[in-house]
Amino acid sequence: MKNIPKHVAIIPDGNRRWAKKKGLRGVFGHEKGGEALENILDKVLELKIIHTTFWGLSLDNVLKRSKPEIEYIYGVVEKQFRKLLVDERIHKNKIKVRAFGRWQEYFPPKTKKIIEEVIEKTKDYDKYYLNFLMAYNGTDEMVECVKAIQKQSKQADDNLIKQNLWTKDLPSVDLIIRTGVEGDPHLSAGFMMWDSAYAQLYFTKTYFPAFGPKEFEKIIFDYSDRSRRKGA
Repeated sequence: MKNIPKHVAIIPDGNRRWAKKKGLRGVFGHEKGGEALENILDKVLELKIIHTTFWGLSLDNVLKRSKPEIEYIYGVVEKQFRKLLVDERIHKNKIKVRAFGRWQEYFPPKTKKIIEEVIEKTKDYDKYYLNFLMAYNGTDEMVECVKAIQKQSKQADDNLIKQNLWTKDLPSVDLIIRTGVEGDPHLSAGFMMWDSAYAQLYFTKTYFPAFGPKEFEKIIFDYSDRSRRKGA
């Protein structure tokens, strides 16, 4: 396949709506969403997509959702990272796992500990990159970037802005996939606003728990047939 994206970002929407349609409590959708990500990883490796970024939890989710729901989500995050710690695909394919956002401020100690353990164990890997945005909003990232530049008393330019982003080590996003879109295709909370300046977008009605490798591959095929002019 020609023109494979180097960096794909996924906004996994529709977990609670999927659960509701199944007659389940909304929180169960989050667990199925975690399993969906596990299933997509094989296809990411097969297609040789170097960077995959997954928006695991927005800052708005952390601050605005009910305490029982957010605590359940923390448990799902902890469970998923425990799986990553022993996932043979991570170590065989030298996948570096990274996390960005305010998760260290908001996540409970037990959840933070396992995330830090996975990051430490994969820190020297450099073939593929699996990035998680947690307690993350793009608007929040940009505000913190501006504050950092102000402290440096420097004239801002493209390079300086990039150097002061939380996601400074990530390349520009080639493709953003948002699931669970029902007639209202949109981004949220300034999602990676600097690095998505020239990103292609793909919106699917499929709720994330039902989003699988086959549809993911179809979207990558669609991207590969597009022409990226980047304003030219």
